[in-house]
This record gives sequence, structure tokens and C-alpha cells, in this order.
Amino acid sequence: MLQYTFCLNAYRRGFSASVLLMASLVISGCQSTVKNDYDVNYDFSKLNSFTLLDVVNAEDPLTVQRVREDIIQTLTQQGFTPQAKPSDFSVSFAFKTEDKPKSSGLSIGLGTGSWGNNGGASIGTSVGIPIGSDTAKIQTIQIDIIDPTNNRLIWRGSDKYDFEMGGQGKADKTAETVQHILKQFPPKNTK
Repeated sequence: MLQYTFCLNAYRRGFSASVLLMASLVISGCQSTVKNDYDVNYDFSKLNSFTLLDVVNAEDPLTVQRVREDIIQTLTQQGFTPQAKPSDFSVSFAFKTEDKPKSSGLSIGLGTGSWGNNGGASIGTSVGIPIGSDTAKIQTIQIDIIDPTNNRLIWRGSDKYDFEMGGQGKADKTAETVQHILKQFPPKNTK
């Protein structure tokens, strides 16, 4: 009996660890990943100063202003100097806002339990019916680094975030997204 209880408890611990591992993989799979590309033959080590190019978006001037300020702040913190032309590189950006796809409402649950001397595991599903409207949006920000001598794109990064309303929450997510994108600039392991 003691050996059976020990095996059952070991099974429960192993199963619980498996459930936690699966949950963490699902959560990490939902996070966005910064995408970037760059000219592999460009010498990024010579870059010290930048000029932020004018971007006009009449539909969302608040986001334009936020992204501008976040780019300047992030690049300055990375040691680059903002200046008027001529500079070592120019920075431009664009963004796109889309409706967030509605979730299917399907969820899968895993669990363990015991009753007296008996234990067990179960897997269950549930389907939810969405009530009301889904107002969430996805905003994608793209930042371009341009060589001003020949007006050539040398680096591009993009990332996205979800938001429901504007204001401070959206401003914070915008700043975080710009920082995540520019954390990849300049690219490592280049000339």
C-alpha cells in the first residue's frame, strides 16, 4: 500500500509538472517576436548620429507623436545622437492598426485530482459564446534605418501589440514595442 501511494504521488507530481510546462509554452507562444532584416554587407559600427524623418498620418497623429518621441529616447539611450541633417543614418517609421481577430472561445483544460486512495487525471474542453463586440485592436510598428548618402534601406524592424483603448495604456505599449524593436539595432555579428 505504501509503495502504491508513493507511485501515485510521483505520478501526480510528474503530471502537474507537465501541465505547468504546457501552460508556459502556450503563454510564450502568444507573445510577439520582433522581426528584423538588414544589409549584411553594411558596416553598422560607423553609425553615431541620426535624423528622424517626418512622418505624417492624419488618422492617428497621437501615435505618430508617441512613436517619434519613443524612437528618439530609445536611440539616445543606446548612445546615438539626434541631429539635423547631415547625420550618419536616417530613421523613418510606419504603423498599421487592424481589428484583432475574435477568439474561437474554445479552451482546453488539464487537471489532476484524488478521492480517498484513488487518483486520476482528466482533460476537458469548453466552448464559449462571445457576448458583445470585440473592440480590441492590433497595432504593428515598423522602423526603417536608412543610409542618407544613397537613400538606401539598411535595417528594418517591426513588432506589434494589442490594445483596447487609447490613453496611457496605449502609450506604454507603444513605448515598449519601440524599445523591443530597437533593441535589435544595430544588428550584432556584422562587419
